[in-house]
Amino acid sequence: MRIFFIGFMGCGKTTWSRKLANYLGYECLDLDHILEAKAGMSIADYFTQYGQDAFRQLESSILKETDYPENAVVSTGGGLPCFFDNMEWMNTNGQTLYIKLSPKTLAERLDKGKSTRPLIQGLHGDELVAFIAEKLAEREGFYQQATHIVNGIDITVEKLAGIIA
Repeated sequence: MRIFFIGFMGCGKTTWSRKLANYLGYECLDLDHILEAKAGMSIADYFTQYGQDAFRQLESSILKETDYPENAVVSTGGGLPCFFDNMEWMNTNGQTLYIKLSPKTLAERLDKGKSTRPLIQGLHGDELVAFIAEKLAEREGFYQQATHIVNGIDITVEKLAGIIA
């Protein structure tokens, strides 16, 4: 079984995909890391050099062209489900799990690591919360198409395993 973690940046996709993969004995893949390896640069640098449109094209190609093991847990980029037919592709090729958190909680989590996240560099406090709320409103329709939706506040690996069983 393939499980694709989706949700806004900072919701815990990478952390929980690793934990779930370890718990289930599955392989864990992080599409952001695969993208950086193929691009030969960080996502922030790719964004700066080529722009968001080129990044989204590359991200979609990597999603669809990666050779996934039979049993894998995959962490995706926060915007990936919202472009092209990526959400439909993931739902067709596995299960999707949306980790849902409030804009305020996401802002608190993201505040320290903004330098590696091109979309939120330079945003602080209420400005960051407002940006996240706006982006979440744009993306929620895509995220809601997930096979499973979990509250990111009280998540456990056992709960995740039970949900996807």
